[in-house]
Amino acid sequence: MFTIEAIKAAHAKVKSGADFPNYIQDLIQLGVTGYATFVEDGHTDYYGANDFTISKMAVYDKLHIAATSDADTFKADLKLHQQGKTDYPTFCNDCAKSGIEKWVMDMEQFTCAYYDLQGNEILVEVIPH
Repeated sequence: MFTIEAIKAAHAKVKSGADFPNYIQDLIQLGVTGYATFVEDGHTDYYGANDFTISKMAVYDKLHIAATSDADTFKADLKLHQQGKTDYPTFCNDCAKSGIEKWVMDMEQFTCAYYDLQGNEILVEVIPH
């Protein structure tokens, strides 16, 4: 199975949202089948075959997640991030301000779904592969 160290090595190659598709391919090669990243503190739960789960602890101080989501602002911020115009900390702050609680990657479906605090699906994207 994969380790947090192997995931960190793959993540170290990511400089902006433009690098995200390659990162996903690296995770798939490690055996990751999906993961959930929580905007509040950046902790991530990674999933693999046979109910394997491993967690990466918080990576930054807690952010306040807006109680009401703003899908339009979030989508604009996401687009900037995917174009490489913002770094990861900026993207996480933007998510918090827009009320995004987490994103969930499904490596089998090649989708990334973004959710607000109420569990509403704000956006589902197909990940290029």
